[in-house]
Amino acid sequence: MNGKKKGGVLLIAAGLLCIAAALALVGYNLAEAYRAGKSAAGALTQLEQQTPSAAPADSAGQEEPPDYILNPDMEMPVATIDGNAYIGILQLPSLDLELPILSEWSYPQLKIAPCRYSGSAYAGNFTIAGHNYSTHFGPIGDLAAGDPVVFTDVEGRCFSYEVQTVETLEATAIEEMVSSEWDLTLFTCTSSGQARVTVRCLRAD
Repeated sequence: MNGKKKGGVLLIAAGLLCIAAALALVGYNLAEAYRAGKSAAGALTQLEQQTPSAAPADSAGQEEPPDYILNPDMEMPVATIDGNAYIGILQLPSLDLELPILSEWSYPQLKIAPCRYSGSAYAGNFTIAGHNYSTHFGPIGDLAAGDPVVFTDVEGRCFSYEVQTVETLEATAIEEMVSSEWDLTLFTCTSSGQARVTVRCLRAD
């Protein structure tokens, strides 16, 4: 085999290896998304069974306002499922998406379900982070102004929000991400991982 032919064979082999590696990566990502979706769905089923029927989160019809209104800095109650602490359920009706929300965030936790990043529904400074899996927060970039978002805590208190804007922030814009201007912020990585798709919401009730 002459040098030219040998070089061509090597280039073809290198190309095939690159294609194989890309396919392996796609397969790995799909498997990760599937496992994440399965974990979240299992936790969601158990959480729905434990959570009382949702009631609007206000003081209408009550002699005294609920504790979280008197003390908005109170800790959100948790329900423990398979050793993980959950604070409630997030519904995105326009995406046909319903997900359990973990109390505290970490990279391992994000592989199970979206997590509270900071704040709370009670204080009106709630930020939730999620992986960009198709089964988690991957679709949130498709939300639009006016879309409803609902969070129900583990005691059945229901907080209704309305999307105001969807923006992209740099990964380093931490202070801007947790801005107190918004009652609820949802965010996830872009496909490149270099920025964050960020959904801003205000209370609708």
